Amino acid sequence: MLGSILTNTASTLTILQVLYCALTSILCGLVIAYAYRFCTNASKSFLITVAVLPAIVMAIILMVNGNLGIGVAVAGSFSLVRFRSMPGKASDLAVVFLAMGVGLATGTGYIGFAILMTILVVVAGLFFAKTPILNTDSTYRYLKITIPEDLDYNNAFEDLFTTYTKEHHLEGIKTVNMGAMYLLAYQVKLKDNKQEKELIDALRCRNGNLTISSSLQATAAQEL
Repeated sequence: MLGSILTNTASTLTILQVLYCALTSILCGLVIAYAYRFCTNASKSFLITVAVLPAIVMAIILMVNGNLGIGVAVAGSFSLVRFRSMPGKASDLAVVFLAMGVGLATGTGYIGFAILMTILVVVAGLFFAKTPILNTDSTYRYLKITIPEDLDYNNAFEDLFTTYTKEHHLEGIKTVNMGAMYLLAYQVKLKDNKQEKELIDALRCRNGNLTISSSLQATAAQEL
């Protein structure tokens, strides 16, 4: 079941072997794309890419199979490609790697292995996505507080953080508005999620009602 159906090089492949590999690649790609659509709100273009990626990788592997010259040429051509895209999520990267892995398996003829791994990984992903087993701690917040340059940020908010948070850390400092203000980035753990508004209102009284933002996750580069 987990053996390879390919016993020949690319120059002697049969049409049935290619069709088996291609259909398996497309089927596994559709399963991966649909499962990912069920877990998150992904764009249609990304889902189409995931669905066809195994077949594309499969075709490349079939052509490279047993031919060193073609393998070097393919590696050289890929090195010329530059991928430019918007920053994605970690789950996007995992799905792309899964689709490529399926394409590698079907391209080398291991159809049973490709189907088995697709089922196992998709079931595991759905389980982790729909159960709270790996949920993040909802009491953590990432605060960005804008303060005037004459405010001593070292002690300005200590009493408030002591009252409303279990722990707090100053992650970074950045000057804004041509140096007239500071932007402070804190990671805090709230004592009670319901007191978040009270904390923000108290912070606004200290920073002169300047901009304050609170988020559940830090930005990609934290902007600081």
